[in-house]
Amino acid sequence: MNSRISAEMAAIFFTPGLASLGPEQRADALALDACLNQIEAAITSAGIPFGSANLIRSAGLLWHDHLDESHAVSQDISDSDGSFLHAIMHRREPDYPNAKYWFNQTGRHEAFPEILKATESVMSGTDLAHLAEGEWDPFAMVDAVSRAKADTAEYALLQKVQRIEFEVLLERFCA
Repeated sequence: MNSRISAEMAAIFFTPGLASLGPEQRADALALDACLNQIEAAITSAGIPFGSANLIRSAGLLWHDHLDESHAVSQDISDSDGSFLHAIMHRREPDYPNAKYWFNQTGRHEAFPEILKATESVMSGTDLAHLAEGEWDPFAMVDAVSRAKADTAEYALLQKVQRIEFEVLLERFCA
């Protein structure tokens, strides 16, 4: 990823395991206290401004499967970035209609073209290749997640796409 992302920040987000598409807690997720401590240390070390700090808090908590805690932060961020994180959280709950509501609030996000570009090679030649055609469609992503069955190739592919969403957002938040 980009050099704007500190080593401390990368350690939080660039984990070997991928976050679930649902609310499940994965084995390599940080416990809540450890997650909060690492996030705060990374924010302080990188000198992240207040607005971006809350975005990173919400994203880090969400990446480490602390959906309720992430929700408490993202629901108080009243811009498209906060709405994007809020939508991902609801997609993971799963509360797909609410996820779509928040993606509607997100609007045409500046990260969508980069997400599309990064997902093209991942999805090329798969049954999900349509997700990487034209413009990034977060509503189609919600629909794909809603249909995906755990322990399938499609589920694993969507987890990779979700990781791309986080990577692209994190680069924005660390800018």
